[in-house]
Amino acid sequence: MNKYFETLELHKILQKLSDLCSNAVSKQLSLEITPSVDIDDVRREVERTDNALSLTIQHGTPHFINFTDITPIVKHAVSGAELSLKELIEIRRFLYQIRMLEEWHKELKEECSLEFLFEMLYPDRYLEQRLDVSIIDENNLADEASSELASIRRKISNAELKIRETLDKMIRSASTLKYLQEAIVTIRDGRYCLPVKTEHKGSVSGMVHDTSASGNTLFIEPAAVVEANNEIRILKGRELDEIRRIIREFSFEISGQSEQLMSSFEAAVKLNIYFSKANLAADMRACKPEIGDDGVIILNKARHPLIDPKSVVPVDFKIGEGYTSLIITGPNTGGKTVVLKTVGLLTLMTMCGLLIPVTDGSRISVFHDILVDIGDKQSIEMSLSTFSSHMNRVVEILDTADFQSLVLIDELGSGTDPVEGAALAVAIIEKLRQKGATLVTTTHYQELKMYAIDTERVENASCEFDVNTLMPTYKLIVGTPGKSNAFAISKRLGLADDVIAHAKELVTDENSRFEAIIDDLDKLRTELEENKRKTESDRRTAEKLRAELEHEKQELALRREQELEKARAEAQNIVNRVQRESQALVEELEKVRKEKESQDFSKLALEAKQKQRSSMNKLYLEANPVISKDDDSYVLPRPLKKGDNVIIAESGRKGIVVNPPDAKGMCFVQVGVMKTKLDVKKLRLVEKEKDTKKPKKRGSVSTKGVESRMTRRVSTELDIRGYASDDGIYEVDNFLDSAVMSGVGLVTIIHGKGTGVLKNAIRTHLKRHPQVKSARPGLYGEGEDGVTIVELKK
Repeated sequence: MNKYFETLELHKILQKLSDLCSNAVSKQLSLEITPSVDIDDVRREVERTDNALSLTIQHGTPHFINFTDITPIVKHAVSGAELSLKELIEIRRFLYQIRMLEEWHKELKEECSLEFLFEMLYPDRYLEQRLDVSIIDENNLADEASSELASIRRKISNAELKIRETLDKMIRSASTLKYLQEAIVTIRDGRYCLPVKTEHKGSVSGMVHDTSASGNTLFIEPAAVVEANNEIRILKGRELDEIRRIIREFSFEISGQSEQLMSSFEAAVKLNIYFSKANLAADMRACKPEIGDDGVIILNKARHPLIDPKSVVPVDFKIGEGYTSLIITGPNTGGKTVVLKTVGLLTLMTMCGLLIPVTDGSRISVFHDILVDIGDKQSIEMSLSTFSSHMNRVVEILDTADFQSLVLIDELGSGTDPVEGAALAVAIIEKLRQKGATLVTTTHYQELKMYAIDTERVENASCEFDVNTLMPTYKLIVGTPGKSNAFAISKRLGLADDVIAHAKELVTDENSRFEAIIDDLDKLRTELEENKRKTESDRRTAEKLRAELEHEKQELALRREQELEKARAEAQNIVNRVQRESQALVEELEKVRKEKESQDFSKLALEAKQKQRSSMNKLYLEANPVISKDDDSYVLPRPLKKGDNVIIAESGRKGIVVNPPDAKGMCFVQVGVMKTKLDVKKLRLVEKEKDTKKPKKRGSVSTKGVESRMTRRVSTELDIRGYASDDGIYEVDNFLDSAVMSGVGLVTIIHGKGTGVLKNAIRTHLKRHPQVKSARPGLYGEGEDGVTIVELKK
């Protein structure tokens, strides 16, 4: 591995990745991953890892097994060789892996950047099942491998059974038993034999196949089973031939599937690596950063992935926007080196296609070189001091660095005379700036702090130190130089106060003033951050109160509307009750009129009906208790006249002026089916829109206009299309009353088809109407289901 990458411990991250892989090939390829310098390649790899993480979160990780590298097995089959049962088992195992991946992929509802790998999978369920059924283990095929093999093995079993029966009879025979060493059947050289005593060799006819170690026993194949043993030997040969045929058949089939198998193997290995990257990201609580190549690095809440998550302190880091060189100062053990390693390692991880432990809004730049000098590499064998070793690496970095390089140097210029070391450090930084490199370095030299203050595109940063606890906070503060806090740390470690006081006296006034300025700046920064925290807390509190007030406002509005709706419902119930009672009264008057046949009485009935309608109008308006919207400053643009469209200010409802205002400024206004008398001060004039509708046929009566309501002419048709159910029923009742009083026997109600709500309400009402003899839908030519023909009682 590149020595700079090893210094940043990239190999430890790749080892973590390798440990998450399921097979040897994926493990090895994970260890061999190298950072890419191609921004398109980096973006593509990071996107695939991020997609794998998203799929893992939504659907779980696909099931990966420890499959073998099938490349040599497939090549062996392609060469025409017969595969072993062990190799066939490995192929079967790999086919199972492909099937598992394919079945997991089928559950996905969305496409992703890994789709091309799933398309490279070629599952072969038929071959997998055949191998699964046919192979028992590395040494045996199952009878189910072929019908011929099963038949041969049945014949062998039958032949062996017959031999055993014959030999069992001989063992049980007293004439033979006395010649046997033991009453058992043995197998020698694949043939069934009896153990005969040596002295009785001629007493049992047959072939001798073996002798015991002591020489006292001969293993003789009786003549009675020789033919049967020969048959078994032949069947065994046929069995081996069939097994070889089956294996050759499998080998040939695998050879024919070689391209599909190799494609599937490549895809399975890569999928295993991508999902291992996803699992590593999940373990690190990592996410995808924005990726560029402009030298800008922004790390929000970055955590070093090799430090225990329970103890690691997140750090915010930024470079490349406004400055390309960052000089980090602060006390020893304050976390300066960890910052360098975090920046370098997270950059390398991104370039390897990994997600990094940061929060949203982070950004990583792709560099061609990441050059590092961290740690003491002095060599006793080469007689190199710390400074010499340090300078050797700096020289190498200066020779390599360019505008596409990220340079990380720890304790630049240390290990020699402070004055010379500081001057050398400034010169090195200037050289790297001339080459256009992005530089992050740590130091204790005050000269470098002053250099950063005086130089453009060079910025100070410090690792915060809590002077109260005398402990580092490991927080990086960009824009403020840090203090070494040597006196405070020494005091905490137990150095005598008089020694520390004497040391302070030896510090030059200039250095003391500089340290004091830094100290004041640090205190000011702390105060500003505290004020910022308080302001943010107040803002959140105010935002919470605003949300609560808004919620209460919405609840009040909802309750107000609910109360208004409740009031409307109660008022409507009152109106409906009064309407039913008044209607019953009018019907009673009509009944009396018919009985009396008196013209005067008819006049009284009509007057009662008009009075009832006027009362209904008032009740409808009172049943709508809305908040007043009256505007005292409003003045009518002109006097109202009959037919003007107006809005009632108190209710917001639209109406039509029935007659001009009288001397007191009062006029009748038609609102829907209601007519009420109102003061013109409560009316708002609305410009009348031009009527683009065609005039109705002569003889029809429209109950929507005021004129049709004021005329006494009776029509046989009523058009209530567009009315609400209640309003339509009210109009129908008035229309039928007029028709009955005029002696009309058959009328037509035009309600239209629409949704059927108005039609069904009208027809239901007509069934209960006391003046209706019958009602039916219109026929063809009459309007069909859009009208109802009503026959009235005489």
